[in-house]
Amino acid sequence: MAENSDIARRVEELRAEVARHERLYRVENRPEITDTRFDALLRELRKLEDAHPDLAPPDSPTRTVGDDRLEAFETVRHLRPMASLDNTYSRDELFAFDQRLLRVLAEERADPGDPLPYIVEPKIDGLAISLVYENGKLTRAVTRGNGEEGDNVTANVRTIPTLPDTLAGGGHPGLIEIRGEIYMTLAEFRRVNGEREAEDQPKFMNPRNLAAGTIKQLDPRVVARRRLEIVLYSVGALEGGRFDEQHEIHECFRAWGLPVVEKYWQAQGIEKAWAAVEELDRLRSTFAYPTDGAVIKLDNTNWQQIAGSTSKAPRWAISYKFAAEQAETVLRKVSIQVGRTGALTPVAELDPVVVAGSTVSRATLHNEDEIARKDIREGDTVIVEKAGEIIPAVVRVVTEKRPPDAEPFDFAARLRDLGHNAERVPGQAAWHLKGRNNPELTRRRIEHFAGRTAMDIDGLGTEIVRQLIGADLVRDLPDLYRLKAEDLLPLEKFARKSADNLVAAIDASRANDLWRLIHGLGIPHVGAQSAKDLARHFGSLDALMAADTEILAEVDGIGPVMAESITAFFADPDNEARVRALVDEANVNTRALESRDETPQNLSGLTFVITGTLPSLSRDEAKALIEKAGGKCTGSVSKKTDYLLAGESAGSKLDKADTLGIHVIDEPKLRALLEG
Repeated sequence: MAENSDIARRVEELRAEVARHERLYRVENRPEITDTRFDALLRELRKLEDAHPDLAPPDSPTRTVGDDRLEAFETVRHLRPMASLDNTYSRDELFAFDQRLLRVLAEERADPGDPLPYIVEPKIDGLAISLVYENGKLTRAVTRGNGEEGDNVTANVRTIPTLPDTLAGGGHPGLIEIRGEIYMTLAEFRRVNGEREAEDQPKFMNPRNLAAGTIKQLDPRVVARRRLEIVLYSVGALEGGRFDEQHEIHECFRAWGLPVVEKYWQAQGIEKAWAAVEELDRLRSTFAYPTDGAVIKLDNTNWQQIAGSTSKAPRWAISYKFAAEQAETVLRKVSIQVGRTGALTPVAELDPVVVAGSTVSRATLHNEDEIARKDIREGDTVIVEKAGEIIPAVVRVVTEKRPPDAEPFDFAARLRDLGHNAERVPGQAAWHLKGRNNPELTRRRIEHFAGRTAMDIDGLGTEIVRQLIGADLVRDLPDLYRLKAEDLLPLEKFARKSADNLVAAIDASRANDLWRLIHGLGIPHVGAQSAKDLARHFGSLDALMAADTEILAEVDGIGPVMAESITAFFADPDNEARVRALVDEANVNTRALESRDETPQNLSGLTFVITGTLPSLSRDEAKALIEKAGGKCTGSVSKKTDYLLAGESAGSKLDKADTLGIHVIDEPKLRALLEG
């Protein structure tokens, strides 16, 4: 009895843990464990349920698809259920999958000895989506949800530039439900994460999390600013047509102008299918999108129907997951990063080690709870992998190699040792600095204000800021504009010329364009591009400060979250006093230097991508000229790109522009366009 009680207790623990991680992955888009670890939990639960059927209810996670629905979206029923795939990490299990199908289909085949026909596709690490086209027109886009019902995200999906609203060609079915994956390219993932880092927001762990979080935004304008991509590969409901083989679906989709996988393999038998999987593993690093495995499907659709499905997954398809590349190294120290808003983030300082082709010396530890859960200690030997092949993360500790004197990491004690006056945010795992006059918070605020994408004060780097604060010369942003060369001379590494240069650089920043001041203030969620949008729309700081949340949310590119953040920022008495001192005492410029009415908008409505090294302009300078003339710059080439501005060493963007027939121009041609 005691043993049965222990088993029942473990089943409940596993069920609760799986449900928690499902929610973190599908709804909150912030997974805490790897796919491998999650699948191991699910397998343990399935094994216990198989041995004890009385402990396996119909709604167990082993028998249901996870649920990604949110209350903010309309719930829509799929025309046909949208299943997930069973995963395997083993060649033997893949071959066992083939043996099961051979037995199930033995009576259907003329020669039972013939190998089964398969198709092998890249498994793109994204968000599953179902599209409905009626008479060739896109009418609906729905997330997987719980497999039966999903969220209606049609408005957001329509912002994906590569997805046609109308199918090309003719002879379309009266109705077709098309399944696929929404994803984000690695280049766009790095761009968005770079912006979030500059804005002191947590970075996304991998492109899948970012794509999933983006498609669930309530404002389609925010979705449009993050360039999502889509690939389509299967069919749900179908009226007025038929596909006999899986590979026909790819070719038909391609003819209709739909985005499809760039490569797939037809394989006669599991041996050739396995060879295709191995080839895909070698090639996947060259793809623009993240792939975490291969999908192996029966190519014959009649046999697919005979093989059938479980309540959760089809029996005629399986996902083979590639093992993430890992490496073993030593964690020497846990350092604490201070964000511009005072957020404190732990980072592992590692002995350098090569992981997935690049040298890793630092890795994210996420937060205090994650350190405690994995029992990470300084001096530990740890296993590191690139989460989603992008951001290095500590996966686990090799406890058998732990030094005998290694102590559990005390987050609060480390903060005290560093002199940080901090507190943990109630209900969260995050810590923040306390006190508005905290020296570390002041340092980060000034560093951000002086940064290249803000007020761009040359020479005002981290060490100089530390000295200014340490000498009590600067306590807040307005104090910068009271500095004199004589104040700087007693500081380290300052001579008359360097002191004069810094004072001159600070003085010159008074005349900066309004958007630089807006970004420099450090308003949470407001990055450089959003600051430009706000400056262009309102024209003056006074108009921006007077705008309420409703007015702000109507600005192109500014969603409700950012609007609330802006109004809260200016409503804070300390922030208001700081801004007034910058305006009234420091006399910084508070108006947009160029408005659309005053500047010739010769590039209005045109989209540019910049690549390579230009003869006389930096990329930032070229971007500023384009935006000043009404144009828009994006990070990747697509059908919506009007011009690729290419310099030396242009690379893959030039190749893609040539493929899509995009106009390629050099710097002299850009200047000609600017002049009209």
